[in-house]
Amino acid sequence: MPQYPIPTQNVSVSSRKLNITAATVVKAAPGRVIRVQVLVAGTGTGTLNDCLTTGAAAAANQIATIPEVLGPLEVNAAFQTGIVLVPGTGQTLAIYYN
Repeated sequence: MPQYPIPTQNVSVSSRKLNITAATVVKAAPGRVIRVQVLVAGTGTGTLNDCLTTGAAAAANQIATIPEVLGPLEVNAAFQTGIVLVPGTGQTLAIYYN
């Protein structure tokens, strides 16, 4: 079966959550995260996890680390279980997903 191109620009976004400052279940179902925007850098790194609850977020289901740097983090990754975003200490984040 041929591999089709993976879109790297102009990926459609159907949902977003803004100003996340605490661990949040973004979507309790499979989905795709397009981008995480770091609005406030904080003093600790955050994580993006493939699980259903904030309590289930762990290294075993971590998809990405959210750095302590202002700006966008392009993710474009599919999540099989659910999308949980855990900001680092003092971070404020926005997430764009389907």
